[in-house]
Order: sequence, then C-alpha cells, then structure tokens
Amino acid sequence: MVKGLYTAYTGMIEEMRRMDVMTNNLANASTTGFKKEGTVNQSFDAQLALRIKDSSDILPARKLGDVSLGVKVGETYRDYTQGSFYVTDNPYDVALDGEGFFAIEFRSKNGETSIKYTRDGAFTVDRNGYLMTKDGDYVLNANGARNTAGGQANYVRVDPNQDVTIDADGSVYQNNVRVSQIGIVDFADYNYLEKYGENLYDVVPGGQLRESAARIEQGCLEMSNVNVVTEMVNMITITRAYEANQKIVTTIDETLDKAVNAVGQV
Repeated sequence: MVKGLYTAYTGMIEEMRRMDVMTNNLANASTTGFKKEGTVNQSFDAQLALRIKDSSDILPARKLGDVSLGVKVGETYRDYTQGSFYVTDNPYDVALDGEGFFAIEFRSKNGETSIKYTRDGAFTVDRNGYLMTKDGDYVLNANGARNTAGGQANYVRVDPNQDVTIDADGSVYQNNVRVSQIGIVDFADYNYLEKYGENLYDVVPGGQLRESAARIEQGCLEMSNVNVVTEMVNMITITRAYEANQKIVTTIDETLDKAVNAVGQV
C-alpha cells in the first residue's frame, strides 16, 4: 500500500465530513434558536513500522520509526453561544437571555411522549388555550420542567381571548392575575445533551438538571448563532484543503504510472 495515497484519501474524507457539518450550519442560519456545530481533527494513532523479510539484517526486524496513517474527525461539538434577538412584538414569542432551555412534551409519530428541550421560543396557542410549539408539542410549566413530567396538569394554559403578559421569570399574567409559569431549566454539563432533531435536544443518562438563571424576553425570538460570513470563509478553507489532497492523489498516481510504464521497461 502506498501510504501517501491512504493519507490523502483520509484527508479528503475528513474535509467532506467537515463540509457536511458546515452546510448544515448554513442551512439553519435562519432557524430560531439553532446552535452551530464544529469539528475537531484528530490523526490516527501512529504505528511503528518494521523492516521485514530483509536478508541483510541478521538481528530481528529493524525499526523504521512511526508512520502516520492519516486524519479523522476527532469530535463534533456544539457552540451554545447565545444568538441575537429579533423583535416580533408577538406576545407568544419568547426568547431566553442567558443559559437555559424551554421544556417540551414531545410526541413522536408513534404517539410516544418524552421530554425534550429547546431554545426556540416561537410558541402559539391552540383553541383550548394551551401553549404549544410550531410543531404542535406542548410547552411545560415550571413544575413539569423541574420534575421532567408531562401531562395536562403540567402544560402552560391561558385564555386565548385575553391579552397575555410574560415576566422575566416566565410568569404568565392575564388581567393582572398570574395564571401559569413557563418552565425553564439548565444543565450542569452540556456534554450530556445530544441533538434530537427538529431543533430539539435530548438528555443522555448522566445529565443533571439545575435551576436556570435565564430571563425571558417577551415579543422576541433568539436567532441562530451561525455567522454566515465565517461559514463561507470556512467553506473556502475546506475546499482548498480537499483540492490539496486531491492533487496529492493525482501526483502519486502519475509517479506510479511512470514507475510501472517507464522505469519498469529499462
């Protein structure tokens, strides 16, 4: 095996995976509450090369040194930096100023329910007065969020025919009467959060809930934290790195062609 070909091949695969992550960021540049992702490169473990089947060596196989076997994606991480706020003046649009998440009772296509978390505060109210996401999942109140409990008793409910005021702590008022409180929670370690899809996050075993100090801003939405200009620059960098590895493959192929068809005839 020509090690240069393998190293260049792994480099091309790495850049393709980086491009997949970056294009997903660009595709969600306008998605409310979206958090961008990035990748960390890591080389394969170096292997000790030995000279074998060499009759000139009387002693055991001579060590030639370490050989790098290419590169791979070491880790995909998520940047939870807060995005900018967009003012909508919609009373049911809310944004979180600080670290924390809204708790949602998510219903799958199979009818199974589970608790998910999101930064997307583009909520609506159904005809029964329940606060819901744009996908039709119920928003949990403070009790449901703290105890990761769903059910009708833990939904945020208002009178859809009356004006709504939402305080910084999530308290919901109508006619100067507190009718509910939007649940906000945070996590001790975000490494225990994994992307579920539909702009939602799930908690893997070991994740610990904690009280959130985030403030709610009514009539606003938190936009994606993706910087389009930065991502476009990254796209150019990835493309150049891919082309460099592609050139290495072409060069080695031409060298092998000369070795077989030219040098081999001498």
